[in-house]
Amino acid sequence: MTTPRRFDAALVVGGLLGFLGVATGAMGAHALKGRLDAQALDWWRTAAQYAQIHAVLMVAVALACPPPRSRWLRTALVSLGVGVVIFAGTLDAMALGAPRWFGAITPLGGTCLLVGWVALAIAGLRPPRSRGS
Repeated sequence: MTTPRRFDAALVVGGLLGFLGVATGAMGAHALKGRLDAQALDWWRTAAQYAQIHAVLMVAVALACPPPRSRWLRTALVSLGVGVVIFAGTLDAMALGAPRWFGAITPLGGTCLLVGWVALAIAGLRPPRSRGS
């Protein structure tokens, strides 16, 4: 008899971020085109692109490395999720008229994304036995 699979937060968050990336990308291409200036539309497109790329990465890691995950994989997944929310969220907010000082927060999201990639690389350097522990 097999044990039922546990709830996997990384897979859920990656799926939701992927959905939001596609939805906001479509919104920018259709509903917002002509309503935003060129710079705001560029921010919107960048946010959607980064959300989609990192959502796919999160889903791939979640599927390839089911729980329990190593500390480095957990760090990667959390950093990627937080990074997408901050990076894409602040760009989308500015595109929709939030104050320009939101742009000072955006690099924090980018830093989280970078930390996620580095943590993923470190997880890959660990011996296979320790990857899942």
